[in-house]
Amino acid sequence: MHVLVVHNRYSSAQPSGENKVVDQEVGLLRAAGHRVDVFERRSDDIGARSLPGKVAVPLLVPWNPAVRTELAARLRSERPDVVHVHNVFPLLSPAVLAACADVGVPVVATLHNYTQICPPGTLQRDGRPCTECVGKAPLPAVRHGCYRNSRLATVPLAVSLSVNRRRWWSGVERFFCISAAQRDVLVEAGMSPEQLTVKHNFVPDPEARRSGAGEHLLYLGRLAEAKGVRLLMTAWDRLAADGGVGVPLVIAGTGPLEREVTAWAADRDDVRYVGLYDPAQCRQAIARSVAVVAPSTWLEAFGLVAAEAMAAGVPAVVAGHGAFVELVEDGVTGLLHRPGEPDSLASCLRRITADPAQNREMGRASRRRYEQGFSPAVGLERLLDGYRTAIAGRSGGGDSPSPLEDESTGSRRETRASRDGGSR
Repeated sequence: MHVLVVHNRYSSAQPSGENKVVDQEVGLLRAAGHRVDVFERRSDDIGARSLPGKVAVPLLVPWNPAVRTELAARLRSERPDVVHVHNVFPLLSPAVLAACADVGVPVVATLHNYTQICPPGTLQRDGRPCTECVGKAPLPAVRHGCYRNSRLATVPLAVSLSVNRRRWWSGVERFFCISAAQRDVLVEAGMSPEQLTVKHNFVPDPEARRSGAGEHLLYLGRLAEAKGVRLLMTAWDRLAADGGVGVPLVIAGTGPLEREVTAWAADRDDVRYVGLYDPAQCRQAIARSVAVVAPSTWLEAFGLVAAEAMAAGVPAVVAGHGAFVELVEDGVTGLLHRPGEPDSLASCLRRITADPAQNREMGRASRRRYEQGFSPAVGLERLLDGYRTAIAGRSGGGDSPSPLEDESTGSRRETRASRDGGSR
């Protein structure tokens, strides 16, 4: 199969699970013998633009005509079987969909967040869930300055959502939702359930897996309000006041709350802030964990760190909402705390560290869950099923065999989405 991946890479200054997922899927497909090319822009390149060029960036968010021309020419030259779109903000824009339509190439798109119904893509405002823009013009997002707390910065996103909504829904054969929870929200918001297929992100089998009891609790991710960092600090302070849990808390990452986290962790024996880890350090830190902690206050569309913990045989303590409730089975592969409640989080952290035997059994169950649902083999099957469905849909073949049929049987496999009905 020949796949062209379209992606606007996020800034390298911040850890990006989305960048990681794109790179891993490209590597997975290539390792399986498929040809994968990449059409991309990099947000890092904005800094090198001239002043007029930087000023013009917001104007390109709703529509970048140069991208349409460039991508259409490449599609005519290379003729891929399918185009896989990831992020188009801020330099690519939905013009990539017009280019694909110009040449007649089928499109699949992974929805990594909620940008189809919410300008900043988080369904959250002021630390609380928000659906004020869902199903209507996104004027509330502009009024509240939901993107970067800036009305001006929010305007291009709101305009793009408004003017390109129909283009997305008509120009994409198949949307990959990264959880059933995300799919449910999008269906309730009016997106067609027939276009939405659940395809969980996969995680490469790590070189490091936990072999002992673990040395620390680990928070690994962006240091932001929506990720529950302040909630974690509050819960940890309450645990410390009650004697602690016997292991330190390691916080790895960077983000807008970095200064606050650094000051909070300074001169403490029970907390270590280690900054931004590289991928190898992340794998090692997870493998040495008693548990990984993900107390997000927003409705995570997936929760990559929980799947990475499972791959290493490590349980997770996560917020009991969003995609986490389908990733982590409470009491089996980890613990779910009540979202936004520091006492509930503190209780779960105490529980996950109190019984080493139970913790080890949770770790073994986590690894089994990973092998069944988030391994590379499962990820590859789901990707190819989605591509086949998109190609058949564009060609009008419906459920008939496509040129990308299973070589061993001569017939297309039933897609996982069809078997599962796209639900939990």
